[in-house]
Amino acid sequence: MTTQTELPPMQEYLLDSAGKKIFVAETGDGPPVLLLHGGGPGASGVSNYARNIAALAKEYRVIVPDLPGYGRSSKGVDGADPFGYLADGIRGVLDRLGLDRAHMVGNSYGGACALRLALDTPERVERMVLMGPGGIGTTRALPTPGLNSLLNYYSGDGPSRLKLEKFIRTYLVFNAAEVPDSVIDARYRDSIDPEVVATPPLRRPSGPNALRTLWKMDFTRDQRLARFPVPTLVLWGAADKVNRPSGGRLLAERMPDCDLYLVANTGHWVQFERADLFNRLCADFLAGRR
Repeated sequence: MTTQTELPPMQEYLLDSAGKKIFVAETGDGPPVLLLHGGGPGASGVSNYARNIAALAKEYRVIVPDLPGYGRSSKGVDGADPFGYLADGIRGVLDRLGLDRAHMVGNSYGGACALRLALDTPERVERMVLMGPGGIGTTRALPTPGLNSLLNYYSGDGPSRLKLEKFIRTYLVFNAAEVPDSVIDARYRDSIDPEVVATPPLRRPSGPNALRTLWKMDFTRDQRLARFPVPTLVLWGAADKVNRPSGGRLLAERMPDCDLYLVANTGHWVQFERADLFNRLCADFLAGRR
């Protein structure tokens, strides 16, 4: 695994999107690429893609938002349709930046956001890369231990550094020793923001419409996948303990233009754990060099 985390200078700004403030950092020049981060406690855009931004910025305009509910963006996510809510927020970013189309790269929760945005408005997405995306086959099996650990972070006795470290070292990555303590410290600080604790952005659906929400959140139930026009690369860690690697095959079987790459000895955080491989595959796929 690469240890390169040096970031290039980045422009930072806040955008208004559907009544919310979305924090964005960007760098580079070329075709626009949005990097959408995962939904774990304390996640944010630049931190999740620290090992990828500089490499991709050599060829692309790299745009890295904090998803609604995370980082320096407005807090709160609509629990009745979380993927749709995130997608609306990111589509608003495209609108505010004057981008008719862009590439989308999404990990986990960000992958679900990218896929929902592309299903609803495929004309806005040029090409798409998904890494262990959420919402794949979730109504076809019980949640994984890793997903339960993530969803339970704010419940019970509440958030703690110990709970976060267990999630990251036990479930998020393949090799726990390669995650610096500084990464866990920074994520823990962000995870206990009072606004986030009050309205966690990733929760189990509840209430009378919970089953309807769960069904809507499983993309394998969406018949639009069969005619999905956006060329897509799916990367999945073979040792992913959060979202089952079998989800990659479910997508490849349903989408007409989907490449699948299963990454050995890798967990849920492909872009961090196997950064050099990810950077090459992503840059080549988005440029059509596949």
